[in-house]
Amino acid sequence: MAKGSSVQALYELCKKTFSPPAAASAPATAAAIQKISAFLGREHIMNIGIFCLPTSSIIPLHDHPGMTVLSKVLYGSLHVKSYDWVEPPCLAQSGGPDNFPVKLAKLHMDTVMEAPCPTTVLYPRTGGNLHCFTAVASCAVLDVLAPPYSEAAGRFCTYYHDYPYSTFTSERSNIVNEEDEYSWLEAIDAPYIHMRSGRYTGPAVQVFDSMP
Repeated sequence: MAKGSSVQALYELCKKTFSPPAAASAPATAAAIQKISAFLGREHIMNIGIFCLPTSSIIPLHDHPGMTVLSKVLYGSLHVKSYDWVEPPCLAQSGGPDNFPVKLAKLHMDTVMEAPCPTTVLYPRTGGNLHCFTAVASCAVLDVLAPPYSEAAGRFCTYYHDYPYSTFTSERSNIVNEEDEYSWLEAIDAPYIHMRSGRYTGPAVQVFDSMP
């Protein structure tokens, strides 16, 4: 199956399994769930992870190229700041000895999310595709990435530093109405992030190598 059709195939499979008429007559069978699990495992179209963040810990500003990401704060409180690129792209140079390039982004969210709270969804071009997390209090965040990062597919994770809009100038300054809603982003080298993996100790997870 072509990779481009994987998401559509998953949609059709879930629609058939969980459609209201089917759900009304009987809950999804174990075989149906296994079929979906096998599809996900074979196509490698998503990653699921939980980040447990101590108070004041930070996941720096980064992007999700060509990806859709669902995030859910499971407990605690989390400050989320996110951006989307301005379209068409608006570029500038910092000037000075370094003269590095920057790109204009529009603020999507700058708020504290405290559990219980709604799930957030970011898309390739909207919804805050570039975001950073700061733990206001000890918290856990469930992330579902579809498709996941993949160097082979050109989906690299790039980190950024944001500057106030007034820091640099652009010939397209007329596109900005409220300066507080825009920032210039500079791509930077990946910062050092200390992550310690944890062992899953919950119910056994079954992995199916092929569809029934």
